[in-house]
Amino acid sequence: MSVTEPKEPVTEPDANEGNATISFFIYEMARSVLAAFIILLLLMALFLRQVTVDGPSMNDTLHHEERLLVACFQYTPRCGDIVVVTHGRFLEEPIIKRVIAVAGQTIEIDNATGDVIIDGVLLKEDYILGATRTLVNSTELPLTVPEGYVFVMGDNREHSLDSRSTTIDLIPVENIIGKAVFRWYPIERFGSL
Repeated sequence: MSVTEPKEPVTEPDANEGNATISFFIYEMARSVLAAFIILLLLMALFLRQVTVDGPSMNDTLHHEERLLVACFQYTPRCGDIVVVTHGRFLEEPIIKRVIAVAGQTIEIDNATGDVIIDGVLLKEDYILGATRTLVNSTELPLTVPEGYVFVMGDNREHSLDSRSTTIDLIPVENIIGKAVFRWYPIERFGSL
């Protein structure tokens, strides 16, 4: 005599369970993407900003309509940094320029040679385009940069309105948004600055 175990009835998978699993997966994915997006927005607001170059004043270093990332958290300007400034003295639009001198440094420009001299030392500027000259409505040089200010110039010296002019003048440090650190567009010029 053989004894057989009673078989458990075979149940078909419930279609509603499959739909619930897919719905839960989609919900979790959407939640994760939203959380990542919010974190990215917070990081961008606190640490990085995206700016677009407008005009030729930073040629050949930067070109019109290039897109940059700017580091803006606890930034202290240094000579040679490319910075984004909220505005110049009589300008309301943001500008992108290079820091040439910081507080305590004396700047002068030799109009005959186009040389920029900081604290009596010739500044090596292999990034500039055109000759450096004083501008119409020129800031009086030589000039010692006061505390809390920087002197900025565009790399395309013949087509840049910058601290050489009283229209822009010296830039208060609090008007500096941050340092341009990375070019992300166009792709062929992708890379750090």
